[in-house]
Amino acid sequence: MKIKINKEKCIGCGSCVSIAPETFDFDDDGKAEIINNEGEDALIKEAIEYCPTAAIEIDKK
Repeated sequence: MKIKINKEKCIGCGSCVSIAPETFDFDDDGKAEIINNEGEDALIKEAIEYCPTAAIEIDKK
């Protein structure tokens, strides 16, 4: 699964980092970044679902 984060939408709330810390972390600006695209699919999907600004997307390319 290839995921991406829309940095303009991300507010840095940390829900993705809390749900899937092996996939997401914070960058130097306090916004989410992807550290591992090979994380557990169920947790990544949960992080996508709980993102309050819908900043996490599955890249279909």
